[in-house]
Amino acid sequence: MFLFASLPVEKAPEALNLISHKERQACLSKMFIADARMALGSALLKRLFVSESLGIPWHDVKFTKRGDPVHGKPCVLLPDGVSSPLDFNISHQAGLVALIGWNGTSKPISSESVGENDPIHVGADIVCVNERDDWRNIDLEGFDGWIDIYEEIFSEEERWDMKFNVDSVTLLDGQILTAEEIGRHDRCLRKDVPLTVTRMNGQQVTFNSDLLLEAKLRRFYTFFCYKEAYIKLAGEALLAPWLKQLEFHNVKSPKAGTVARCSTHGTWGERIDDVEILMRGNKVENVKMVIQAFEENFMFATAVQGNSKTEIPPFEKLDLEHDILAVANMA
Repeated sequence: MFLFASLPVEKAPEALNLISHKERQACLSKMFIADARMALGSALLKRLFVSESLGIPWHDVKFTKRGDPVHGKPCVLLPDGVSSPLDFNISHQAGLVALIGWNGTSKPISSESVGENDPIHVGADIVCVNERDDWRNIDLEGFDGWIDIYEEIFSEEERWDMKFNVDSVTLLDGQILTAEEIGRHDRCLRKDVPLTVTRMNGQQVTFNSDLLLEAKLRRFYTFFCYKEAYIKLAGEALLAPWLKQLEFHNVKSPKAGTVARCSTHGTWGERIDDVEILMRGNKVENVKMVIQAFEENFMFATAVQGNSKTEIPPFEKLDLEHDILAVANMA
């Protein structure tokens, strides 16, 4: 698995010449520069992974769709015209691109579960907690009303969990209140309400409910990231008919890392691997999922379906010029 920041503008012309005409047109058709840069970054990262995994020369890498020619999961077309067993998934958001890949035997799978001896399939998703203007809509709808906007994606139980539960709240001075310390204040759905709790050490703390709702918003994006990674593993979209039957329990938001500064890179935050996955009320045993925070606002979810002994490795951060462009230019 890899992660790297999207392409600097000055490297774009060189990089565009390293991908296919179809990929190039897809990048250039984007309305916004930021979207074009991430599309280009995605194309480069996929091509690097395939070339190095299968030993195919950079410019000979070809892609197709598995199953549905329009909406199917992308796969590699080998020189003999057969689809490669290589399975991979790309996600990009707010200037970052991530890829998870598996080099092994493969066959089409159902959207729900597979057996112990079935092949490995993978999915990935990135979310950025503060990229959209969610607070404007929360102010209009209320937090509970805003959550219900997503009733076509999340089950009633998941939405109740998002509205009325919280993992922890980080205060302005850096103190972290646990769910036990917050108590029934987790039922608060309104902004700008003073809340007072007694900590385990007996200390009384008063804080603004805005901090509580920020924690709930982060938890909403944790749910969203899990669900998106799972459906991308299955090769389906957010309109999958079984979407509301896919539920996540024991959801905890990963604690944030630190943002990039003038002389330092952003850091990884908490990594969580104990979410419970249910499909139509039955626990899914053969899918492993990990979610990890990056900097203050990013979260990355990865899903691996197949052999239960498979471990999900950490991301490796790549340098665009040295790890991608240099390899491509040598091909």
